Amino acid sequence: MSRTDRGSATAELAVALPAVVLLLVTGIGAVTAVTVKLGCVAAARDAALAAARGEAVAAGADVSSGGDTVTATVRRSVRVTVLTCTATAAREPGAP
Repeated sequence: MSRTDRGSATAELAVALPAVVLLLVTGIGAVTAVTVKLGCVAAARDAALAAARGEAVAAGADVSSGGDTVTATVRRSVRVTVLTCTATAAREPGAP
């Protein structure tokens, strides 16, 4: 290592470390958003199916019915955004 190369590894690390941290935080945020989205979709599906059978629906779901279908909408907030998931199910015969 020559005298002109001294400290170059430290300088490179100082430049690269914020980029690595940014990528890590972005990746963790994306995984969190996908996990919440999957839960939101499952909650909307369960609410739509329960409403289609004439059963009670969870408090966090907005349910609307039109004709032979029932639509459930669930909203979940993730840090700076709100995820909205909607599911539609056919009304069961004989359901109230």
